[in-house]
Amino acid sequence: MVSRFGDALRTSALPLLAVRLTDEPLVVASVTACGYLPWLLFGLLGGALADRVDQRRAMWLVDTVRGVLVAGFALAVGLGHASVPLLIALAFSLTTLQTLFDNAATALLPSLVERGALGSANARLMTGQQLAGGLLAAPFVPLLLTAGAFTPFATDAGTYLVAAALVASLRIRPPEREPRAAGTTLRSEVGAGLRALGRDRVLRAVCLATLLCNIGMGALIATLALHVTRWLDAGDSGYVAAMTAYSAGSLAGGFVAQRITRRTGRVRALLYGCVLQTGSLLLIGSVRHVAALVAGMVLLGAITMVWNVNQVTLMQQRGPESMVGRIAAAFRTASVCGAPLGAFLGGAVAGLYGLNAPALLAAVLFASAVAALIPAREPDVSVVAPENGGATAHPGR
Repeated sequence: MVSRFGDALRTSALPLLAVRLTDEPLVVASVTACGYLPWLLFGLLGGALADRVDQRRAMWLVDTVRGVLVAGFALAVGLGHASVPLLIALAFSLTTLQTLFDNAATALLPSLVERGALGSANARLMTGQQLAGGLLAAPFVPLLLTAGAFTPFATDAGTYLVAAALVASLRIRPPEREPRAAGTTLRSEVGAGLRALGRDRVLRAVCLATLLCNIGMGALIATLALHVTRWLDAGDSGYVAAMTAYSAGSLAGGFVAQRITRRTGRVRALLYGCVLQTGSLLLIGSVRHVAALVAGMVLLGAITMVWNVNQVTLMQQRGPESMVGRIAAAFRTASVCGAPLGAFLGGAVAGLYGLNAPALLAAVLFASAVAALIPAREPDVSVVAPENGGATAHPGR
């Protein structure tokens, strides 16, 4: 949560700093793009490394390095030495390190809590991250910028170092791993993780559905400003209302995720939620009223949080313990691939068929995700028991 707060400060400040340094839209966009590119290049490799190393140590070392990098960048900004190449190098370096940190964090959580409590732990963690990064950080950016362009980055550096200290303070037993066979390479380990993902019918279906949903969300988000300001004629205030509604829905989803899952089971929670999201996208794309947009965004945000909680928990419960990092990497890489592809498709269909067309395209993609999830329904995907009821995971699954 501390680190996510700092990340939100930095990601908000980077584009603002970029537009001070250049008037070229393509150059400004490249700063954002370099924040995603490492996931495509190194995402699977980061998962393999996360399964090889001591995950706790990897996390605090990565955050220490990121803190030093951002502190150095803040110093450069404060001394007037900021440049676009430096911004791009920072964004690329931080995300490259994040490919190890995020996958290690996913793999580490089962060492901290019982398997039956993983769903609740993920829900609390993700809700806290959304609260810190989605709501609390936003008002601080303009306040910090009044003190100087370097202050959001200096604050972010501090949060990395605090986060590193918190992770380093954990006293846990590292998971037991079988010795690696002689001659085993990272490439072969990545392949083994992908094969493990492909063999599990549930995880395979959820990964495909995640990719389809992220393409749809990429199409919607990339064109949402045009949808709101031109198709709805709701102005900037309408756009702010839409994004606020999504954040509020995400927080609500975090609070109810486990209650929903206890009633339906994990895969059915994903399936039913995807049906609801399809309906919300149809509402957004067909009803020309701000109230419909806000209602649709609230529902999208809530179900997205329910989806994320159950997706991560399924990885941790169903994936082999020695491969959770690699399975998580495959999911995250699919997510990152989907967003830019969706943004391109959204822009294309908006130009061809109208500014509401991306929302309708997203509805079609979410409906396809529902179809992808149907084969994953099976009675032995456990319903979550109350936390004092113990783990409900099925042996060998």
